[in-house]
Amino acid sequence: MDPTPQIVIDDSATDPHAGIWFATPGGFTELPIDVLLAPPASADADRLRQALAPLVEAIPDGVTRQQFIAQLASGQQLLGALREVGTVHCALGVHRDDVAGSSGDTLHSLFTVSWRDVAWAPRPVSAARAVATVEQHAHVEYLDLPSGPASMGETVRTPSPESGLPPTPLLQIHAYLPHPDRRRMAVLTLSTTAVERRVQYRAILHNIAELTSFESPLGDARKEK
Repeated sequence: MDPTPQIVIDDSATDPHAGIWFATPGGFTELPIDVLLAPPASADADRLRQALAPLVEAIPDGVTRQQFIAQLASGQQLLGALREVGTVHCALGVHRDDVAGSSGDTLHSLFTVSWRDVAWAPRPVSAARAVATVEQHAHVEYLDLPSGPASMGETVRTPSPESGLPPTPLLQIHAYLPHPDRRRMAVLTLSTTAVERRVQYRAILHNIAELTSFESPLGDARKEK
């Protein structure tokens, strides 16, 4: 096996209007929000239907096929709700639990990047305010990243009985990166039900935050494309 890590540069890296650039480790697959939420009569919606058609047709059982379509619709509703609160990127993480003594099960996570408007303030103040909320963040850290001052914190939430969801605790680790304009903040969030692996997921989000920039790492390469 080639030990050299594979680096894939997304087309968005050359977008002069992206506003934020970051890198994710292996195991994360982007969920194209704009395509999945495209208007029914749009070209993106047609491409989505064409891409899903072989998968749907390969499901032999009609009931299972309807369940898949219903789950896809639920996923689209979730993505729609995320976009309404400023989410601009969403990726599904699938990793094998390779911690010593573990069963080697497959672990799942959801990584999102969202924008949040904030009152004007020095960037260290905005980073501190983000974790000093009523949400009671645990394991609070203040960071000095290449992109500037930031903070990290985590919460564990359990769905209420009224929600109808399984009472499985959900770990959410957040990284708050104030933008240089001091009027908005990038929020990187990693969510997973594998609460017992919080140390490992915390390290993953910390590494992503370290590689996040408000300036294109490609420099003038964007203009040359």
